[in-house]
Parts: sequence; structure tokens; C-alpha cells
Amino acid sequence: MGQTVRQAARATVQLAKTAVLTFGTYLFITVLLIAAVGTVVVVGAGLLPETVLLIRRIAGAKRRQVAGWTGREIPEAYQPVTGPLRERLRTVIHDPGTFADLRWMVAHYAYGCLPYLALPLWPLGLVVDGVWCGLLRRPALVLPLITRLADLDATWSEALLKPSPKAQLTERVEELTATRAGAIAAHEAELRRIERDLHDGTQARLVSLSMRVGLAKRAYDHDPDAARKLLDDAQEQAEEALTELRHVVRGIHPPILTDRGLAGAVRALASSSGLDVVVRVDDLEEGPRAPAAVEAAAYFVVAEALTNAARHSGTDRAEVRIARRPAGLRVLVRDEGRGGAEDTTRPAAGSTSGTGGSGLLGMRRRVAALDGTLTLTSPRGGPTVIEVELPCVW
Repeated sequence: MGQTVRQAARATVQLAKTAVLTFGTYLFITVLLIAAVGTVVVVGAGLLPETVLLIRRIAGAKRRQVAGWTGREIPEAYQPVTGPLRERLRTVIHDPGTFADLRWMVAHYAYGCLPYLALPLWPLGLVVDGVWCGLLRRPALVLPLITRLADLDATWSEALLKPSPKAQLTERVEELTATRAGAIAAHEAELRRIERDLHDGTQARLVSLSMRVGLAKRAYDHDPDAARKLLDDAQEQAEEALTELRHVVRGIHPPILTDRGLAGAVRALASSSGLDVVVRVDDLEEGPRAPAAVEAAAYFVVAEALTNAARHSGTDRAEVRIARRPAGLRVLVRDEGRGGAEDTTRPAAGSTSGTGGSGLLGMRRRVAALDGTLTLTSPRGGPTVIEVELPCVW
């Protein structure tokens, strides 16, 4: 009986929250009607986007309430309401999420009365269930109905607030469009970097090498010593050009990934980072390797994170974990520095250590191009943790 009363009390709290939200939606109908009338007469067209945004907040509150009761998150699928008024009106009118929220709100006017049915159940349940359970040792009959009312409200709300397939498809298309734009921008930036490195470094050295060889040919007959010195300089120029070419090639796809695999390449990064890095590899060196693009993205994430930690974190300790997952690859880089990194994707924003640069943006673009996710956690005082999930088929 005691457990039944506690569960009924918890359900009553849930229903009380529903009653408050229902009362708010009853009042909100006035605002909705004003916005609708204003839109019809054009004078109040500007009210419609703001009204839809307010509906989204109310629906979001209901999603959180249902998730707290059921333990299941209800995803959102909305188009962003931005731009001039005409564009915002077009967005809210054509967004499937708008009609889903309106459908839920209209239905909620009807089944929002469920919380009030719980009020008479309490005195009836305490009397009937008290006698029924106390004398006959049978399970309670009335008080469990309160829990069922809360379950019913949550079930109906979850079904109505869940994004439609069309809304999910629209959101996915927008996400892929943004990801594609980021991947193209990253590719263009990479091409510009390669072009700059070749032009400013390798090409200049090759031009100097060609000039020295030409001078050596002219001086060979009348001044062999000078020619020999020019050839020695040319050899040094050739070696430096080869070194820079290797550096450029490593920026495209590190050869060490092909030679040693991701685990060996990350260990080499750790040993050359200047930090005391602990590398942990789980189930990565057994079984098939991840696709080359996934390994390259994981490698560059680790390289960028360790570089930022060495430059900005103020610590000499870091940890790298790479683990095989059924659905892909998980990469975690942690440093024990000062923290305070800002999680932003703006090109001019802070790097992963919060001191400027575009390292986080580059990592996000690489990860997003593979449909992966990147999470940054960096409270003041540290630690800074970068966690990446890269989907792939093993």
C-alpha cells in the first residue's frame, strides 16, 4: 500500500504540472487568435513568427515534462526562424513542426482535463484501497488509476509531439546541406593551404635549386671549386624541398597512418607532442581497420587537440583514448589544463583551449563531413575534454 501511495503521489505531481501547462495553453489561445486575425489583415503579420516561437517553447516544455516521466526524450525538428519578415513568415507557414505543435495544442485542450480527474480519486482511493488492501490483502484498485492517467497523458503527448517523417527528413536535408557546405569550405581551405605551402616553400626552393645548378654548369669549366660549392648548395636545397614536400603530403593524408595504422600514428603523435600523454587503445588493433577517411579524421582531431593543449592549456599532461564501437569509432582527448574553452564554430572564435584560432572549427568540419559528432567540455579550471564519435561500418 505504501508503494502504491508513493507512486500515486508522484503521478499526481506529474498531473499537476500538466494542469498548469494546460491552463497556460488555454490562456494562449487568445494570443494565437490575435496573431491569426492580425495576419489576415496584414497589419499584424509580424506577430505570427513570434507566436509560433512561443508555441515551440510551450511544446518544448511539454516534451521535457513527458521525458521526465517516461525517461524517453522526444526529439525536436524545427526549421530556424531567421531573416527578414517575409522569409520568417514563409518558414513558419511551411514548417511541418508548426502544424504538429498546433495539432498537439488543439488535442491538449481536450485531454488536458485528465489531471482534474485525479482529484476525486485520492479520497476514494484512500478509503477503498485502504479497506481492500488492509482487510483482504489485495492489490490497490483506485490509486493506480492516477498513475494510468499520467501515463495516458504522456503517451498521447509523445505521439502528437514526435516529429513527423517529413519534418525529420527536412531537418536531415538541412543538416546535410550545412555539413556539405562546411566540408566544401574545409576542402577549399585545405587546397589554399597546400597551394600556399607549395608556392612559398617548395616552389621557391626548387627555383633556387635550378638557379644554382645553372650557375654551377657555367662555372664548371673555369672555376671548379665554385661550381662544387654551388652543387653542394643545390643538394641542400633539394633535401629541404623534399622535406617540405613530405610535410605537405602529411597534411593531405599522413603516410604513417598507412604504415602503422591509427593506433601507431596516434602514439607517434603523443611522443612528439611535448606532453606527457597516456594513450589507451581499446579493441582497435584487432579486427578490420576503419575506413581511411575515418582514420584520417580521428588522426587530425588528436593532432589538433594535442597541439592546442601544448600551446594553451598550461599543463604537461594529457590523455588520448580511442575505442572501437559497434557503430563506429570513439576518440577522446583530455588535458588537465586551465580549461575555459569556448564551444563555438565561428572561424574567428577561440580554439579548443580558449585562446583564439580556428582549431575547433576545423575539427568540427572534418567530423561533420563524416556525419560524426564532436562534444567539447571545458569548465573553468579544467579539464578540457574533446569527445568525437565517427560512424563507420567495420
